[in-house]
Amino acid sequence: MRTTSFLSITALFISIIILWNLKEIIILFFASVIIAMALCTITGKIRDFIQIPRWASLTITIISIILISSISIVLIVPQFTSEFQELINQIPSAVGKLWELSINTFFDFAEIIYKDNIPNMADRSLLTNKLSIIPDSTTLASGVTDSITKLINLVSNVGIGILQIFFIISVGLMITLQPNSYREVAILLVPSFYRRRARTILLICGNALSSWMTGVLLSSICVAILASIGLYLLGIKLVIANALIAGILNIIPNVGPTISTIFPLSVALLDTPWKSLAVLGLYIIIQNIESYVITPSIMHKQVKLLPGLTITAQFIFTITFGPLGLLLAIPLAVVIQVIVREILINDILEKNYFSTKM
Repeated sequence: MRTTSFLSITALFISIIILWNLKEIIILFFASVIIAMALCTITGKIRDFIQIPRWASLTITIISIILISSISIVLIVPQFTSEFQELINQIPSAVGKLWELSINTFFDFAEIIYKDNIPNMADRSLLTNKLSIIPDSTTLASGVTDSITKLINLVSNVGIGILQIFFIISVGLMITLQPNSYREVAILLVPSFYRRRARTILLICGNALSSWMTGVLLSSICVAILASIGLYLLGIKLVIANALIAGILNIIPNVGPTISTIFPLSVALLDTPWKSLAVLGLYIIIQNIESYVITPSIMHKQVKLLPGLTITAQFIFTITFGPLGLLLAIPLAVVIQVIVREILINDILEKNYFSTKM
């Protein structure tokens, strides 16, 4: 092995180790890029619609976001906070109620099956003793409460969270102000013969992210509206909190919609048990509408991700980057898929771009 090859491989390994140690900063920077892409997308839409300079459309975008955020904080957030707190408090009671219904159902079936052959088995006290290995509803509810408390304590490091949010927003705004300058800095890290192609690939990545963000935003709004209408018609309490949770968690495929179902099911179970089945059916219908009607109609230009790749990306990025990795798994997968398709497949495997240029 030549000395230059050895040094190149050594430098590659050192770079990988450095990047791995900086993975938390990298995922925060990627979140900033997502924020910047969102702002640039909105700015571009406004600029194209009313034909004004970019700085003016960017100013309108930022002021509009501040106004919408302020109105949401004043009108929606207090109601959502109180309802969400009530939801959390009701989950242990709902688990206890579900456990009680399960035990009673078991007793009913036992009486039907054994009342002729084994009369003693119809005695509920005897069945209770036989099922003593199963915790009672109070113990189970207490365990759920303790688990929720530990989870909140685990993820609620307020100081670090505020610092990370400040970093993401600040860097995102800086990139938004001068997106071309930051893109050219990234281009300088690429070999000179490939810079024009790299610039094209970055534009494709940007368009894919913009398409994904637009589609997810519209899809989440539709899910929240459908959930609020359905829960209101079913007479379920805490409609605002449940609808907002459904819309927000819709951003996370597979995992998010499943988690969002837990909260309205808990409320319905404490109200009337049959309503829990109605809520489950409602959310299944909403997710099918979102998957087969809403998403195909508003994301027809989005980069297509296979379900298996989506779940794999969520698993890998969650293990690597934590909760933020789960939230950003899909945009990360979108970017990686574009890079793999354009560089590995198109330029290396099909066109052999590098060998012809070097």
